[in-house]
Amino acid sequence: MGLATIIENEAHFQSEMASAGAKLVVVDFTATWCPPCQRIAPFFEQLPAKFPRAVFLKVDVDRCAETASAQGISAMPTFIFYRNRTRIDRLQGADTASLESKVRQYYGSDESGDDENLVAGHMDLGTFIVKNECECLNEADDHPLAHALTAAGGYLQSDCDEQLIINITFNQVVKLHSLKIKGPADKGPKHVKLFINQPRTIDFDQASSYVSVQDLDVLPTELEGNPIPLKFVKFQAVQNIQLFIKDNQSNGEVTQIDHLAFFGSPISTTNMGEFKRVAGKKGESH
Repeated sequence: MGLATIIENEAHFQSEMASAGAKLVVVDFTATWCPPCQRIAPFFEQLPAKFPRAVFLKVDVDRCAETASAQGISAMPTFIFYRNRTRIDRLQGADTASLESKVRQYYGSDESGDDENLVAGHMDLGTFIVKNECECLNEADDHPLAHALTAAGGYLQSDCDEQLIINITFNQVVKLHSLKIKGPADKGPKHVKLFINQPRTIDFDQASSYVSVQDLDVLPTELEGNPIPLKFVKFQAVQNIQLFIKDNQSNGEVTQIDHLAFFGSPISTTNMGEFKRVAGKKGESH
């Protein structure tokens, strides 16, 4: 096993996309008469063995003209990356290094299994978080925010008192459906105020006085890692989200978050196929 699946037709493409669920899907749009396509083909065939939790598909644009047209393919090879049927990136040309680095970027490093990161119809937005632009006020030096943004051990802890302000920046505008705050039953956050699209990280005075987009009263059961739904209509265009954590479950001095995750979808990529189709006539290719 470990080879890419060759797509027969549009129905086959859709069924493969559906069965992939939340896994990363990498599709190679190729043509038999295209020398760069043939050059990169052996490299593409090695990727399934390297990235066993991703799905790799090959679409011959002549054999599957309907699929190629629907996905807005105008040059070969084009590689498109999807998750939850949502297009997250594309790469044109036979560039092996770029191809592998993009697969690595979107593959995700969590070995926790796909079901833990699953919210039906939405994806874990971890790959869209710009880690070096995120900030946390009152984080402990040895337990910083970065520890909570991965499921692989480590945790975030408050320093001087129980309060935290967390600023999460995304590399593109996203819709947020829910968030996950995993933490201990006693030290996990209790009252959380959410703000979006602030020009910079707010301070504790502002966090207390500003009107929030939504207030969360986190239940001990939700700290077990169950997603907490947001008022979806209020989180339709989020570039950054800030969490003001007022206190914890036991009113102690130390607040702890083991894992913080966000679920939703990127906006710019949701309907790319529809946008592209307007530009070129159906069935056209160069």
